[in-house]
Amino acid sequence: MLKDITLGQYFPGNTPIHRLDPRTKLLLLIVYIVALFLAVWYVSYLVVAVFLVLVTVIGHIPFKAMTRGLKPMLIFIIFTAVLNIFYSRTGTPLLEWKFIHIYSGGLQTALFMVVRIMLLISGTFLLTYTTSPIALTDALESLLSPLKKLKVPVHELSMMMCIALRFIPTLIEETDKIISAQKARGADFETGSLIHRAKALIPILVPLFVSAFRRADELSVAMECRCYHGGEGRTRMKVLRFGKLDFLAFFFGALLLALVIVLRVFGL
Repeated sequence: MLKDITLGQYFPGNTPIHRLDPRTKLLLLIVYIVALFLAVWYVSYLVVAVFLVLVTVIGHIPFKAMTRGLKPMLIFIIFTAVLNIFYSRTGTPLLEWKFIHIYSGGLQTALFMVVRIMLLISGTFLLTYTTSPIALTDALESLLSPLKKLKVPVHELSMMMCIALRFIPTLIEETDKIISAQKARGADFETGSLIHRAKALIPILVPLFVSAFRRADELSVAMECRCYHGGEGRTRMKVLRFGKLDFLAFFFGALLLALVIVLRVFGL
């Protein structure tokens, strides 16, 4: 299960999606999310899904990686679907037995909610797959730069996000190694009551926290040795500039949003 968590992973490449300015990708992700939440019927969701598939194909991202990233969220998706099935009482009654009431509107709402969550997660993961953490940091800092006038520590917040994304795969790999080592010593994490399983996690959490704090200390020492003192006066090796490819991407993003809005007006 831990190996299925792909958040923070970056797939290097030279595709048009990889070459986009990271600010463009962040803004397009916002447009994509808005379009996704404006979708109301099958046609709208199909348009958003086709847009996501096209971006995935152009970015040469393996569909296996996309589906693998959804596995850790499977329980949450099923839980959301069940809640919508049993608590949405619109449409035609399909099943009424004691306290169980299932309506056609509940099934439809559950289906739309599941599709929306899956598309939302996949679109968010696609951003990290095609953009390095450092590029995302520069993009976020650039987009939030007006907040510097309000004394908001934009650079520090962006740096924290970059470090978090960078170390997610590392900590997942470390956790997997600790679990394998504990299982080799006879530890059992899959049987017993809920309390027993919770206690069995202690041999995993303790060394994991120790390892995380050690890595944080090593990182802070390395940053101090390189005279890091915040964002003031710092320059970038790669200056962010919008190009023709970015404006073309903005056009398709605006086209997606406009199409979804038109479909929403017509109830599609």
